[in-house]
Amino acid sequence: MSVAALLEARADDDRPGLRSADDGRAWTWLEVVAECASRAAWMGGQARPDRPVHVGVLLDNLPEVVFLLCGAALSGAVVVALNPTRSAAELAGDAGRADCDLVVTQPRYAAKAAALGLPVLDVDALGETVAPFAGSPPPGAPAIGSGTLLMLIFTSGTSGRPRAVRVTHRKVVVPGEMLAERMLSPEAVVYCPMPLFHSGAVMAAYAPALAAGAELVLRARFSASAVLPDVRAHGCTYLHYVGKALSYVLATPAKADDTDNPVQFAFGNEAAPVEQKAFGERFGCFVIDGYGSTETAIALSPDPFGPEGALGKRADGVAILDPATGRPCPPAVFDEAGRLVNGDEAVGELVKTGDLGLFDGYYKEDAPDRLRDGVYWSGDLAYADADGYVFFAGRSGDRLRVDGENFGAVQVERALAELPGVRQLAVYGVPDAASGDQVMLAVAADAFDPAAFAAYVRGRADLSPKWIPRYVRVARELPATASNKILKRRLARDAWRTDDPVWWRPGRDLDYRPLTAPDARALRAEFERRGRLHLLEGSG
Repeated sequence: MSVAALLEARADDDRPGLRSADDGRAWTWLEVVAECASRAAWMGGQARPDRPVHVGVLLDNLPEVVFLLCGAALSGAVVVALNPTRSAAELAGDAGRADCDLVVTQPRYAAKAAALGLPVLDVDALGETVAPFAGSPPPGAPAIGSGTLLMLIFTSGTSGRPRAVRVTHRKVVVPGEMLAERMLSPEAVVYCPMPLFHSGAVMAAYAPALAAGAELVLRARFSASAVLPDVRAHGCTYLHYVGKALSYVLATPAKADDTDNPVQFAFGNEAAPVEQKAFGERFGCFVIDGYGSTETAIALSPDPFGPEGALGKRADGVAILDPATGRPCPPAVFDEAGRLVNGDEAVGELVKTGDLGLFDGYYKEDAPDRLRDGVYWSGDLAYADADGYVFFAGRSGDRLRVDGENFGAVQVERALAELPGVRQLAVYGVPDAASGDQVMLAVAADAFDPAAFAAYVRGRADLSPKWIPRYVRVARELPATASNKILKRRLARDAWRTDDPVWWRPGRDLDYRPLTAPDARALRAEFERRGRLHLLEGSG
């Protein structure tokens, strides 16, 4: 069970293997393996006496990323996936913790790469570097097995400092073979516009394409307007997405012929149920949204016949526990409007109580916040219905407490998901002057109509009165990671102290008005009066 074995199976395959949607360059699988073999021979020569070489990759989704990844798979080297959206100082810390020996980059990121204090190879010059190794046969190293380290991929960092997750060969092969068996054939074409420095694209686009022998089409950087032209031009049957990517595509102008495209499956995670439904209907494909994290300790399989919005059924060894007591949470109870009525008891943290699945640990970190007494605590909130179907309720940092009621931000986002005129939205907690939290909503929209918003809120039977936003921030775009995950930490840190327009309702009525500078000063004075100013200043 190794990526090397999958590549060796493609060594004589002259069918389409890899294509760049940006410039049209294409390689058969046979040619891909040959390119990878030359990188493998070069990487083998860079190995240290005590360990394989760690090659930092600071690139967009260029074909060279695939060649380097496969070269590492064949040689036993390790690719360190560096996130170019991070600052030079942050990248230096990442590269240091991951023991990078050198970095391959492109002109766009040359300044950041130079600040890492490592030998730097420009991607355009790499061809000359590996040219002497052209024609090298795949090493076929017998020492490479399922547990061999292949990559270090950093967690997204939406809830804290990114950690380097150990990605072994089996961690790539298992999801690759599973997805290939379910949704691909050798004639399929996989579209990968998501960044390969995150695990989603590696495990849900690159891996299944390799396992099936399907063609992999890369887009250097995600572009919502390019998705439909790309899949049509290259005959893509499978689309991978992460986070808010579907909402970005849905925000492009709809056309009568949108269903005229070859996509059969869109597979990813963290799309809202309303977005999944709208995307499937507009583009005529099946949208399958799974649960996933870089660690991949917990696996939940989506059930197309399960309740809307469910991640799948809770499997053996997966539990929802109260993080304070460690006890199992009871099943969720819903009212006639479908609202969760026992959220205080039913919402807990999703944990793996049995073996750790495909999680092989972090690189040089113990992470006691995740691994305690042999149990993996995901940091994700969830609840399960009486039939065992699991529903995502946000990150542990996304839990709000308003007037004594605990609930997850995702529950509120689902109720607000169909707000007209909104391209993106995020719900998060900001401090309340008296106790607990207040709900704040950030929307990416061109305008905000307070009367229309109030009318929408009144019409949602599934929106608990305590879930109604106190503040609404209106922006052109919301801050997000390269994998389209909205940076709620940054939004929460800003609270209402932002140059973007903020609307609020000072009382209980749904009477939203602009929050002015005098309002902000009065709020600060109230926090100070109640001895809670440290909470406000701590978020700024």
